[in-house]
Amino acid sequence: MKTLTLEEFYQAKLNWLPENLQQDLGHFNVFRLDDFVGHNAQPIPYSRKDFYKISLIIGQNTYHYADKSIAIEQNALLFANPQVPYEWEPRSAQQSGFFCIFTEAFLQRYLGSQLTDFPVFQPGGQPVFTLTDEQLDEARRLFLKMFTELDSSYVYKYDLLRAYVLELIHSAQKLEPITTLYRESNAATRIASLFTELLARQFPIESPGQRLRLRSAQAFADQLAVHVNHLNRALKEVTGKTTTRLLAERLVQEARALLQHTDWPVNLIGYCLGFEEPAHFSHFFKKNTGLPPLAVRTA
Repeated sequence: MKTLTLEEFYQAKLNWLPENLQQDLGHFNVFRLDDFVGHNAQPIPYSRKDFYKISLIIGQNTYHYADKSIAIEQNALLFANPQVPYEWEPRSAQQSGFFCIFTEAFLQRYLGSQLTDFPVFQPGGQPVFTLTDEQLDEARRLFLKMFTELDSSYVYKYDLLRAYVLELIHSAQKLEPITTLYRESNAATRIASLFTELLARQFPIESPGQRLRLRSAQAFADQLAVHVNHLNRALKEVTGKTTTRLLAERLVQEARALLQHTDWPVNLIGYCLGFEEPAHFSHFFKKNTGLPPLAVRTA
């Protein structure tokens, strides 16, 4: 799975590169989806991108991300981050909406924190939010304000654009149950957060030469400089699951994605995920899904 860069996005979709494509300073742009659907649309395969994307989709479609697929019947906000591969598949001729793309640097300097601190951009988080007609109007209003501001000569227009992006993010997060967004600042939560970040950094697997480095609860505990029992207690307290369970779930998610979206041999997928023997990978996958790997590939 090759990562799509900003340069490749512009070349594939527009056949030109903007002059301000400076990733160290941060990049932002906004588009009308209507300009990219239809006979002239250039499909982009299931892949990871090296930029963030927020889309307002109006129409029937399916959003494939990681190992999941979500059918959207009408009106949704989609949040995509560089850590999770995804693909958007329209299912009706009538498609409309907007999307904006930006690099982490665009918001990070402004926020003083990482974008993955927002639940909508966390691996394993909720990336799709269906909207009522009223919520659709609000989201559409924000995108239209982005267009107006981007074309203006206002000196501080990028500060306003950051504010509009943050308003979209917070509007979506307010649709989440409060339990999903609640964060404690105790030691267990901090350890769980560090574990989640360390786990996410190992994925996705993008080439046959890439191999998982941390494959056990002990390996994660060593990396975090805590006792493995302490790590397990912290994760159990915060997530209700053990280190081994969380790791297994993420391995299954990545295995499904590789089986469904690459033509790599099953034994190679197992090797990339840290299994020395093909039989060990097949046993692990069947134990956790109830199906042999090849059944998922041919499904």
